[in-house]
Amino acid sequence: MLKLVEIQSLTHSMPRTAAFFDLDKTVIAKSSTLTFSKSFYQGGLINRRAVLRTAYAQFVFLAGGADHDQMERMRAYLSALCRGWNVEQVKEIVAETLHDLIDPIIYDEAASLIEEHHAAGRDVVIVSTSGAEVVEPIGELLGADRVVATRMVVGADGCFTGEVEYYAYGPTKAEAVKDLARSEGYDLARCYAYSDSATDVPMLSSVGHPYAVNPDRALRREALTRAWPILDFHKPVRLKQRLPDFSAPSRPALVAAAAVGAAAATAGLVWYASRRRALTASR
Repeated sequence: MLKLVEIQSLTHSMPRTAAFFDLDKTVIAKSSTLTFSKSFYQGGLINRRAVLRTAYAQFVFLAGGADHDQMERMRAYLSALCRGWNVEQVKEIVAETLHDLIDPIIYDEAASLIEEHHAAGRDVVIVSTSGAEVVEPIGELLGADRVVATRMVVGADGCFTGEVEYYAYGPTKAEAVKDLARSEGYDLARCYAYSDSATDVPMLSSVGHPYAVNPDRALRREALTRAWPILDFHKPVRLKQRLPDFSAPSRPALVAAAAVGAAAATAGLVWYASRRRALTASR
């Protein structure tokens, strides 16, 4: 029988795994960036015309009609729109309105999946085309371990220049997943990925367990062809409604408790086996 130290060593030597989640329409029910348009208007960053335009873009996005070309035009529009915005002001607006705007549109099914992956010892990584100033606070709200998001160039004056430093879209997402696998030691064959869009096929293809969530027509066809599971998330719910007891142990505490429990159980088995051998020998 393996000794307790040997079992612990074997557990620590196993390759790490992760679950990679697209954000918009996969974890939350809307576009994360466009959801803040009204708040940006109230903060003086955009005018009424821009609010109406982003509302239309949100409609197109939710209707599943945003193809690759439309997404590229949306990226160019948003890049031009945010030129001159003060980064710290953007972060303040997002922080002040995060719970009011994002908390109610988190899919209950996605939140449950995130909890299940954490319970299984997997890291949770949000991989989103939206800007880091929006995605990082949402990732923290969701309890994600890491975030990959689009990064805009910030000038010496602390404002966006309108240029894109890193665009987390399409094949770039797959490259980010592979880079994380190399740096964090993830075994991609044992990792999971979730997305609603055909543009994320490269990311989904890079892991051993891909899932299409609320897929657009192109991704649905791809998923059926490749026999990928298709999930239907349709129940947005506030995290407070899912987790009414905020005095519950944190994830590190739960992991530590699980480790102690496993060690105690293993020690008990070792003692039981030794006791049986001793009784057998005495007969």
